[in-house]
Amino acid sequence: MERPVKRNDLSRSLIAFDQATTLVAVVELSRGSWLAAGLVPHLTRQPLKKLRSDPDALLGLLLRWRDQAIKAGGRIKRIVLAFEAGRDGFWLAKTDRLDAGLLMRAVLGWLRGEPKHCNMAAIPTVTEEDARRPTRERETLVREQTRAVNRIKSTLIRFGIRTVKVRLRQASKHLEELRGPEGEPLPSNTMAELRRDLARLQLIRGQIREIERARLERLKRAPRQGTHPMMRILARIMGIGIETADMLVHEVLSRKLRDQRGVARYGGLTGSPDESGNKRRERGLARAGNARVRHGMIQLAWRWLQFQNKSALAQWYRTRTAGAKPGLRKAMIVALARKLLIALWRYVTIGEVPAGAVLRPAI
Repeated sequence: MERPVKRNDLSRSLIAFDQATTLVAVVELSRGSWLAAGLVPHLTRQPLKKLRSDPDALLGLLLRWRDQAIKAGGRIKRIVLAFEAGRDGFWLAKTDRLDAGLLMRAVLGWLRGEPKHCNMAAIPTVTEEDARRPTRERETLVREQTRAVNRIKSTLIRFGIRTVKVRLRQASKHLEELRGPEGEPLPSNTMAELRRDLARLQLIRGQIREIERARLERLKRAPRQGTHPMMRILARIMGIGIETADMLVHEVLSRKLRDQRGVARYGGLTGSPDESGNKRRERGLARAGNARVRHGMIQLAWRWLQFQNKSALAQWYRTRTAGAKPGLRKAMIVALARKLLIALWRYVTIGEVPAGAVLRPAI
């Protein structure tokens, strides 16, 4: 049966679409200019206008199209405007003209209430988006740290030096002592480059520590504010730290998802079967959900086997992978990650502790 329309369902318009009295406009965004396409009642042409990136100019264009429809004998009761998300939007097609056409098609389907025509994303509040910044910034800094370490090691390996621990704080003080296989010192320009790279690495590590320290201070100062109680509850589970709890809470668990299937789909942990007649092949993960949640949950699934080895989920995994090939164990870890994400969602929403999980004292 058709799923009933809910008042908070953004996948379809809750207002009846009267095409004879509705002016529909879509805007393909760019930094320097905008391309506006319109569907104007009582006009045989579909106007397409390129204008400067100015809201007032866009408003003037919409009013001009409305006046043209009225002059042609129509009556405009409603104006619908749609534009791409983000500062400069995203590409739907090869050119701006085709981009605007595809966007118009999506908006018209949404206005007509066609089911599964397009999905609308709920826009987070400023507070919700700001709460995600520490985890996302730390993720970016960790990637930069890895790149800096790899770059320094690659530079040293060119000169046959493989034993330097570049992550040590005093690593820069020992550069002068480094010698190649034949006892020659490092060239002056290479030495200067390594000093700058090590200074950059120490700066990045300091910023990571600052983010982690500020998070702990916020939790200690206001333990019951916002999503802090959910983070503290999740961090009680052995094997889940504050960083992982922060990521899961702000990326998936604090969202109002409908059921456990929605949780798994949003986490990008569902399969993508290929069905044709009697044949059914699994083509791996759909990769349509949140990549941060997917990567974090797969890492957490491996940690779960280490820290929660007596839990029901760990025993379920070991029973199905006993004597299996490494490829099957890697495939089954995704299934474990999906089950674990659903179990954590039930834990923070209804208080159901994952079966057999070991909890820390309350923080």
